[in-house]
Amino acid sequence: MSTYEEIIGRKERYAPSVGFDHAVDDEWLFPFQRHAVRWALAGGRRALFMDTGLGKSRMQLRWASAVADHTGGRVIILAPLAVGPQTVREAANVGLSGVVFAQSPAEMGEARIIVTNYDSLEKFAAVEFAGVVLDESSILKSYMGATKLYIIERFKGTPYKLCATATPAPNDHLELGNHAEFLGILSSHQMIARWFINDTSKMGTYRLKGHAVESFWDWVASWAVCAGLPSDLGAFSDAGYVLPPLELHRHIVNVDIVSGAKDGALFRLADMSATNIHAEKRMTTDARADRVAEIVAGKPDEAWLVWCETDYEAVALMSRLPAHAYEVSGSMPASVKSERLLRFASDGGILVTKPKIAGFGMNYQNCANVAFVGTSYSYEAFYQAVRRCWRFGQSRQVNAYVVLAFTDQSTWDVVSGKAADHAEMKAQMFAASRRSQARHSSMLDYHPKCHGRLPTWLVSTHPEPEELSCSA
Repeated sequence: MSTYEEIIGRKERYAPSVGFDHAVDDEWLFPFQRHAVRWALAGGRRALFMDTGLGKSRMQLRWASAVADHTGGRVIILAPLAVGPQTVREAANVGLSGVVFAQSPAEMGEARIIVTNYDSLEKFAAVEFAGVVLDESSILKSYMGATKLYIIERFKGTPYKLCATATPAPNDHLELGNHAEFLGILSSHQMIARWFINDTSKMGTYRLKGHAVESFWDWVASWAVCAGLPSDLGAFSDAGYVLPPLELHRHIVNVDIVSGAKDGALFRLADMSATNIHAEKRMTTDARADRVAEIVAGKPDEAWLVWCETDYEAVALMSRLPAHAYEVSGSMPASVKSERLLRFASDGGILVTKPKIAGFGMNYQNCANVAFVGTSYSYEAFYQAVRRCWRFGQSRQVNAYVVLAFTDQSTWDVVSGKAADHAEMKAQMFAASRRSQARHSSMLDYHPKCHGRLPTWLVSTHPEPEELSCSA
């Protein structure tokens, strides 16, 4: 028969700790980063949901180094394209040895920490590693995606795991479930059954039960650090993390709305459904690219990061931008893409690329001007693209120019609505993280300094100590 404590333990909604205590006092980490790394090591399988610019690369490197020291084994860090070499360069900057970038096992050598791209994962045997880090772990967002299932299954038996990404997509709670499943804390299906119900207003979606909101976020905070500023983790200074202003400039381009009108209609009514969105965007590409070129020409001496969604938009932009502009496209060899993405970080210029290629992990604080030749329905892609430049270390106001066709405004309305959802989700996450930190800080060991006196009626059978003292 189970004891009362065992029954209560089975109902526990906080993630268990399966890690180890490790002193983290490196000078190249800020105090809040040391705190987060030590917490993640103690947990063993944890996530760092920390906004862009809070130093996740350094934290995951320190975590990996500690796991390698503790186990005597190796740790693999999986990263997006070009972020891998950037991570190795960061390790060199802080004097952390034994870190290499490898695209095959033959390139690992004797290194303790192996950094590779997600595309190269299948070449490595998971059993060779004591720990795994998913850099930009939002790759797990696809609920039933083949990549998500492959990564979870591949590292199911790995003892130590760390996920690192910015806050998840707005209201994408399933992404949180996928993280929990990868970390071995709770499966997505179990999470949904416990805290969610079907959202009857949106087919195939779930929403948090009204009474379960705080409970759910407290559970998330038991296995994930959720922070937008250092102060979300405790009494840490936010100096340097209060960013300069972000100015959003929306440009609406007038386009022909007569061509393509249906029979009997005077004007073309934009149908921005999934099946027709590209047809509409193709019709307005030249007008949008013209406007972006005009905006860039207005600041000829500045670095520019120009985002597009499609190849035909990239072609239109490259034919209009100055000759020194260069592109990073998906069809290029990985080595070329990596070289060009890293070149922009050091040399600036005008870079044309897509959020799905360079929207995650890259550090472009050297650039304060961002232009979008249109946008998609993905708020996360837009947010991450802006945050490549608007992040810790940026000293200037960042200007983001969004160029939309007159017929494309509905897309932006959807993105704007998701921005509000994202802000609400982050508020819930950060509040739960602060509650979690408050609980941990209050759970101090009790070391009594005074001897208690026995009641008079017990003295005859249990004599008091000969000497009572109190140093308090």
